[in-house]
Amino acid sequence: MLLKSKIYKYLTFAFFLSSMLGIVTFYLLSNRHKAIVKTLFFQKTGLVDGEWTVNNDTKEYKMRSPTFLIDGIYKSMEGPKASRYIQLNQTEKLLWITGFNVKAIDEKTNKTISNDFICHMNVDINDTQYYSHWQLEDRIGKQYPRLTSLSNGLENFDFPKGFGVPIIGNDFLNVTTQSLNINIPTIFKTIKHEVTVKYENYNKTQKPLLSKTVFIELPYDKKNPYKCPLDPASNQCIPVETKNHSYDDGKGNMLSGHWVIPTRTKTYRSSITKQLQIKDSLRLHFSAPHVHPFATNISIFDKTANKTITACKVTNYKNKIGLAKIEPFSSETGIWLYENHEYELVLTTNNTSKIDQDMMGSMFLFFYDSELDNKISH
Repeated sequence: MLLKSKIYKYLTFAFFLSSMLGIVTFYLLSNRHKAIVKTLFFQKTGLVDGEWTVNNDTKEYKMRSPTFLIDGIYKSMEGPKASRYIQLNQTEKLLWITGFNVKAIDEKTNKTISNDFICHMNVDINDTQYYSHWQLEDRIGKQYPRLTSLSNGLENFDFPKGFGVPIIGNDFLNVTTQSLNINIPTIFKTIKHEVTVKYENYNKTQKPLLSKTVFIELPYDKKNPYKCPLDPASNQCIPVETKNHSYDDGKGNMLSGHWVIPTRTKTYRSSITKQLQIKDSLRLHFSAPHVHPFATNISIFDKTANKTITACKVTNYKNKIGLAKIEPFSSETGIWLYENHEYELVLTTNNTSKIDQDMMGSMFLFFYDSELDNKISH
């Protein structure tokens, strides 16, 4: 009896100790990792709805995310999120993706609410499956297989008329949507994201688009990454963190795609020539920018021709932090980019807050894909 009592005592102590250790470990986590742990706990225990709901008709694949609990400030890349693999249908029929949409829904009222609760919605392809179907295996693994991303300020877009992304109906797409809250510190609200993939049947007139991602990456001191650059006018940056969105330039120097901006107007620029991987020439028809609050403009600059070829204006809210609108580039005619030209991505910012803020600058570029067009039409 005494032994049994001791065992219970030790088990109670071990449970208490592990619980305290778990609590301490949780509070040492970053805000982003706390959100992951809380979301998983709430959904697995059934405290919030953890399931996706799908409604698929002939022109829209529409679904709602599991429930996200917004219980505090979640800046870009920090909020509760969810992922799901989808198929537009269960056949090998050729379909044409024409656009995307994401909106925030109040779980209790089922009504559309502010886009301030949308951080981003990513759509990734399985590039091995996708390109193997078209016998384009030389494209596999050449870049991160992200088709596009919607984000705060650009929650909806359609490709130019007559253009789209071809896909076999039963090919898989991976959709990830993440929440945001940068203005309301005291909050306890449950929301969902409604994601829509717009598509149509192939009618032999549409032109296929090839997606390429370009982004600003800035050098930082890998030995002392959080030290301010000696020259404030330099292109060097302070990374938000060194684990994610951090890259090696192949020469031992470190670059960051997620960095800190000071409280003033500033311009950042980065070469995207290698990211573009242009062979001969490509015709650009659409661009979907991704930036964070306090960005004011993002553009592609042709260094060889010494001119800006596309510029996307970014409008910030005046009475709160956030992006009211990001203007994408869209053209049925298109703009030519060439293999023997050097290109930069240029981002301007105006941090009107009283503290440093985080920033990213990227574009999802969509070019006419003549090689794929030939394979589809023959």
